[in-house]
Amino acid sequence: MRFENKVAVVTGAAQGIGEAYARALAGEGAAVVVADLDEEAGAEVAASIAEDGGRAMFVSCDVSDEASAQALVAATVAEYGGIDHLVNNAAIYGAMEFDLLVSVDWDYYRRFMSVNLDGALVMTRAVYPEIAERGGGAIVNQSSTAAYLYSGFYGLAKAGINSLTQQLAHELGGRRIRVNAIAPGPTDTEATRTQAGDAARDIVRNSLAIKRMGSVDDMVGALLFLLSDDASWVTGQILAVDGGQTFRL
Repeated sequence: MRFENKVAVVTGAAQGIGEAYARALAGEGAAVVVADLDEEAGAEVAASIAEDGGRAMFVSCDVSDEASAQALVAATVAEYGGIDHLVNNAAIYGAMEFDLLVSVDWDYYRRFMSVNLDGALVMTRAVYPEIAERGGGAIVNQSSTAAYLYSGFYGLAKAGINSLTQQLAHELGGRRIRVNAIAPGPTDTEATRTQAGDAARDIVRNSLAIKRMGSVDDMVGALLFLLSDDASWVTGQILAVDGGQTFRL
């Protein structure tokens, strides 16, 4: 129960990896805020956690909107008294359009970046004063190995997440707030099945040292470590959980 008496906000927690993060944190004692735009699925996740004996509430939140982020903070503090941890997982991914950087529609590109890159900063700006008020805590951003590979504007957003993580680690370290990121490789989720389809088998065969897709459970262990006191001197790091897809010297 490493997170007993802690409060964690997880964005994009209505499904996939974000849902797994929320359930795992609740399972280790945290009160969890399931934040998502999908109100039906998000409320179901929060209710399921509560039925399993955990503490959870759903809050509808658009991470690209400052007012929405501030409203989430107010609701969380009113319900749980404060915030200790933030997981910036929300992203446009499963329904992502394919296009080139040189031709993608500008309005779509701006909306995409407002969620997949700026959303992590919007949420951090809204949440960090509450974390500091509690004496410090930790933030984990969701990156991707796409940051190191050719993957168009999705990879560009994730490369930005990596840099944002490192910059925020220095800006917030003096407030005893650690900031790290997880970079999943190809992970077996509904969103990845939609995006990659049968090509996922070729990725596993040709680019992974461990010849299987990742699972949401593979990501959970990394998250719990980075948020816990076991990682008390770890900040500004991008942890690849990718079956050996990427090598960085």
